[in-house]
Amino acid sequence: MGTSPQALVKEEPNKPRKTGTIKTAKLAQRAVMMLIGASMMAVALEIFLVPNQMVDGGITGISIMLSHIFHIPLGILLTLLNLPFLIVGYKQIGKTFALSTLFAVVVMSIGTQMLHPVQPITVEPLLAAVFGGVILGVGVGLVVRYGGSLDGTEIVAILIAKRLPFSVGEVVMFFNLFILTGAGFVFGWNNAMFSLIAYYIAFKMIDVTLEGLDQSKSVWIISDKYRDIGEALTERLGRGVTYLEGEGGFSGDSKKVIFVVITRLEEAKMKAIVEDWDSDAFVAVGNIHDVKGGRFKKKSIH
Repeated sequence: MGTSPQALVKEEPNKPRKTGTIKTAKLAQRAVMMLIGASMMAVALEIFLVPNQMVDGGITGISIMLSHIFHIPLGILLTLLNLPFLIVGYKQIGKTFALSTLFAVVVMSIGTQMLHPVQPITVEPLLAAVFGGVILGVGVGLVVRYGGSLDGTEIVAILIAKRLPFSVGEVVMFFNLFILTGAGFVFGWNNAMFSLIAYYIAFKMIDVTLEGLDQSKSVWIISDKYRDIGEALTERLGRGVTYLEGEGGFSGDSKKVIFVVITRLEEAKMKAIVEDWDSDAFVAVGNIHDVKGGRFKKKSIH
């Protein structure tokens, strides 16, 4: 049976609504996750780090030191010191990133203000550094994962990296080294060293939050038994493989390259499968941050 004109008229207006609903849902999810991340950072600062005179890197670390010296509420300094960088980010990087960062910074600032009267959970420096670093890292990681930032120095680092032969990570590391050194003069060198521990833990937790515990890895395999290896990977790991055409740089011989994406937990099994078929196969493994589509689904290893 054909579709009546009335049915067509009814169906057409629904399409934009569905798209709009999806966008609204994604925006709401993004806002909620950034709210959680910024709140976690506020908890890490006011319940663990600040009461134990420890600092984080970037603008947050500067704000903590200035708050201690001039007795200005930390939340106010976090907002005021980040604002100039947000304006720069709005003009140079993008509206969405700047507004997302502003939202996260405001939530973090309000959170630190509300939590300031709360007593710290621990006054043991090592415990404060470890647990504060973990919570801080997860919080920052959530905000970054959903498109924002919690520190203006990252914006500066992006802009500097475009003009100088340094990576964003190297610029941020330079800033933070300077800030952590300053913390030694303000809070004492013992607290500065505990701050460094907290910073390192937070740095690692950001990676875990961005990449996930089940980190994905890309694998390139070159072997004359490519077909057998590819079928074994598909059968035993449930991974779709792609066969690429290659050419030996020295020999000029035609080569088949297997490309497959696996999880970190599957790496040992993948190598064992390759070893079973060809102990001389060339295998290269690299980390990747995100995977979408294809046949990338979890399957029990056997």
